[in-house]
Amino acid sequence: MKQTQYFIILPLLAFLISSCQESEKSSLTLLSDHIPKDKPLVFGPGVVSIKEAKDFAITFSPEMDEMYFTRRKPEEDNEIYAMKLTDGEWSKPKSAFFTATEGWDFEPHINPKGDKLYFGSLRPLNDTIGSTGLHQWYSKKTVNGWSKPKPLEKPFVDRSVIMYLTSSENGNLYFTTGEKGDKPEDWVIYNSIREDGQYKSIKRMEGEINASGKLIAHSFIAPDESYLIYDFEHESGYGESDLYISFNKDGAWSKPFNLGPEINTDQTEMTASVSPDGKYLFFHRGIDDDGDIYWVDFRPIKEKIEKNIGAN
Repeated sequence: MKQTQYFIILPLLAFLISSCQESEKSSLTLLSDHIPKDKPLVFGPGVVSIKEAKDFAITFSPEMDEMYFTRRKPEEDNEIYAMKLTDGEWSKPKSAFFTATEGWDFEPHINPKGDKLYFGSLRPLNDTIGSTGLHQWYSKKTVNGWSKPKPLEKPFVDRSVIMYLTSSENGNLYFTTGEKGDKPEDWVIYNSIREDGQYKSIKRMEGEINASGKLIAHSFIAPDESYLIYDFEHESGYGESDLYISFNKDGAWSKPFNLGPEINTDQTEMTASVSPDGKYLFFHRGIDDDGDIYWVDFRPIKEKIEKNIGAN
């Protein structure tokens, strides 16, 4: 009887191991030969990340069957590209359905619920002749696909610059902006809390978030607002802008922790995002107007930093 059970259990174990390996895979692995672990790899080489272009700021639908990212080719403006997964294959990158006819678009973000697609744009507002700044626009997901985009209204439209907007599950928005008269190097992380279904104000994040470094920008908020990943330059960093993470402890944000030499190099690391399943960290790495989108297993990085925090 025990021998019979043994021969039954072996195939079952093999099946479970195989299932775990398959579950580790996702639609994202169709674009890369290897699944990243502790070392970042270029994401979608030759497809998403191409030579002689700056690819950055990638976002995915919750089902991870749709993606948008920014590309800037030499001597050209920023442009958002889209890809869809159909019958187990990703489509080739093509200009997003909302591509501006005047001005340019960049840094898309699909919210955790998957019903809104945000992006920054220099296109003119509906009631103006020319561009009045870098505003945030959004489309809503309908049964027929994405709606025609429209600009975020007050209080956002009053700002001449709002970039790299990301959203939590409860609809709170995090982004980079500044006060009137601020220079670009003075822009930092702000947020807007959704109250009674509305956004009533924009506030500079207090405490540790904007306390140190320069060129503070590109905040990615966790869906549950438990952490914030963003980039800035600091004398203790590894080169140009590095990626940092700050943790939300009972409403108070911790000091930012550098993601370490596995992630940060002497180049520029910026525009981080995390896949909807929480497994992979995506970010741009490059120099000036060149560079690729990288991805890496995010879970051990986060756990290591949290463990070190707990040990201190």
